[in-house]
Amino acid sequence: MQIHCLQHAAFETPGLLLEWAAAHGHEWSFTHLYAPEPSFPALQDFDWLVVLGGVMGVDEENRYGWLAPEKAFIRAAMKAGKMVLGICLGAQLLADALGARVYRNPALEIGFWAIQPAPEAATHPLLRHFTEAITVLHWHGDTFGLPAGAVPIASSQACAHQGFVVDNRIVGLQFHPELTAEILGEMLHHDGHELVPGPWVQTATELRQRAAELAAGKAFLFGLLDQLAQRGAAY
Repeated sequence: MQIHCLQHAAFETPGLLLEWAAAHGHEWSFTHLYAPEPSFPALQDFDWLVVLGGVMGVDEENRYGWLAPEKAFIRAAMKAGKMVLGICLGAQLLADALGARVYRNPALEIGFWAIQPAPEAATHPLLRHFTEAITVLHWHGDTFGLPAGAVPIASSQACAHQGFVVDNRIVGLQFHPELTAEILGEMLHHDGHELVPGPWVQTATELRQRAAELAAGKAFLFGLLDQLAQRGAAY
């Protein structure tokens, strides 16, 4: 299987997604949107699309010239029936492409906080492994409304919508299950200025000390990817 990745920052890589893909013999290609004149592949050249996070907002097209073409590419991939996974900004871009509103979350949410599964998650074929609250890493100021027909995945105390599934093949996750301790360190180095004190913002020291808790996000992510792969194989 060929996975294509839309990457918005050099240091914010697919992380644990690469580990899962390598274990299953899948290959990767990339559009590095931070590079000069990024280009997008033909739809027939990949099976899955992964859209990663980034500091930009979905409406900053005047600041980021590649944002409008990226949105068009995401819409085309979804229309073509691709498996699509969006994380953080990626989830917001999917929600926007599906006609939902992206807006400022009531509170900045950065740190290791619990997410509760939505009632619908317990019986969803992609989420049967997600039966109880888990602590995952968050790093976002914006959030999204649920697209029409979407199944909600989870919520946290600070953010009502932590994920959604559409058509059993399009998944948006507001939190970061893909991060490794190394990527977290890079985010602290490059984006540490975003750690403005607040009720749902942990310090850099706390984040580093709790890096072992990334394991819960990894387990959730790998379970989700396994289910997506089984569904893709059945097409």
